[in-house]
Amino acid sequence: MRKPVALVTGANGEIGHALIHALAERGDLAIVALDLNPLPAPLARLCAMTLIGDMLDKNLLERLISEVAVREIYHLAALLSTRSEYTPDTAHRVNVGGTLELLRLAVSQARRDAIPVVFVFPSSIAVYGLPDRETKARAGAIGEGQFNEPTTMYGCNKLYCEHLGRYFHKHFGQLDLTFQPSGVDFRALRFPGLISADSVPSGGTSDWGPELLHAAASGNAYDCFVAPDARLPFMAMPDAVRSILGLANADPSRLRQRVFNVGAFSVSAEEIRGRAERAFPGARLGWAKPGARAAIVDSWPADVDDRAAREQWGWAPEFGVDRAFDEYLIPTLRRRYESPA
Repeated sequence: MRKPVALVTGANGEIGHALIHALAERGDLAIVALDLNPLPAPLARLCAMTLIGDMLDKNLLERLISEVAVREIYHLAALLSTRSEYTPDTAHRVNVGGTLELLRLAVSQARRDAIPVVFVFPSSIAVYGLPDRETKARAGAIGEGQFNEPTTMYGCNKLYCEHLGRYFHKHFGQLDLTFQPSGVDFRALRFPGLISADSVPSGGTSDWGPELLHAAASGNAYDCFVAPDARLPFMAMPDAVRSILGLANADPSRLRQRVFNVGAFSVSAEEIRGRAERAFPGARLGWAKPGARAAIVDSWPADVDDRAAREQWGWAPEFGVDRAFDEYLIPTLRRRYESPA
């Protein structure tokens, strides 16, 4: 018998580290981690198998499903938004090509074992594209079907992958004409900006939020690349992981759509800077002249409408803005950066 597993791609990223801990705590499936780089030893010990390689490597993926039975796929690996603008061809190859290969793996696995494969895909508010700041201010909380005109390669990739997932769910969600409940069960979340106190930001366009906080806590100077009134929806990392597992575990009979907004709170750059300076009085935080990345932030919604997630699978964030900062971010950052005694 091949061991049933949950496959986590991009396991070395911010979400990957937190998700592996949560899956290990859940304990019902062994974990297989895939990344281009080795996992830290404590994290690797939580996994039944760690693979160092490229998700575009068909031989690696075929070897994987010959050794284990993949029951859930958490496809976190992606080239993030800022880097994707500099290397759009590579972004498309990694973000779209990698997703397509994993969807094919899910089809192959489902057909082999006649058991559904749950495919969870973290998408992004980058799929939205509002034409100007005035429209953004008027629009308020955006629903899944609004302003789906991304302005970045990363957003284009994410939106297309959502459509790929819907296609595979529709055409490969059943294995045969008897309509047995086996196949590719695709589920996607459109994440807002994510803030983690445990990992340093790594190249996302929404990283000005966590960058402000980490700079303040570490004593480093930082000039924020967006305007003080730039506003985005954000979510604390523990809620991000809860939302992933919440959607993965949702009763399929209640899901009337494949892609869901998830939200927690909306804040401006000035509000984050104010909270950071109150928590870390020596902070040296300023403003850079807004450039291309600031324009991308201006095209993303100020907030998201996540009523579908709340109604269909019970999504509810545990961390509103006050609790996120006062109980999670600030205390954890203090411990992270405090000087040794």
